[in-house]
Amino acid sequence: MTKAAELTPGSPQGARPAPRYVVSGCLAGLCCRYDGGSNPCPEVVKLVEAGLAVPVCPESLSGLPVPRPPCEQVPGGPDKNEIRVLSRDGADVTAAFKLGARRALEAALATDCRGAILKARSPSCGVGTVYDGSFSHTLRPGDGLWARLLREAGFSLWTEDDLPPGLGA
Repeated sequence: MTKAAELTPGSPQGARPAPRYVVSGCLAGLCCRYDGGSNPCPEVVKLVEAGLAVPVCPESLSGLPVPRPPCEQVPGGPDKNEIRVLSRDGADVTAAFKLGARRALEAALATDCRGAILKARSPSCGVGTVYDGSFSHTLRPGDGLWARLLREAGFSLWTEDDLPPGLGA
């Protein structure tokens, strides 16, 4: 684990440290994945238990059910930078994913954290690569919708595959 976080200014000695990261809920062990499961990352779980991270799930904040069909990003519209999110059964869930990303950004900003550890390849949380919409485990360059908003807001981004310095094994 990293060095102990600074205590919240004005807090008594021994008080819980201020959170340093916002993290994907599934990495913290929350059962919010599309299939109702989680993807616990031991380092992230330890951060949450120590009060150094706050779990957030943009897909849960969107109001999407758990479980739900798997979803992936696809380029859409005349502007190839426009992204749509489709479920495996063909439903366009872009609006729900955008709503969840905005709500999750608001939650992240409320924590005063400036770093995020996100679920790799996710249509919401992927950092640098996401699944391409073919549901064949093929990757393409890009960020998840929440990851993009966090990046634009100035957050440093990592995934469970590329943890912040000092956290990885």
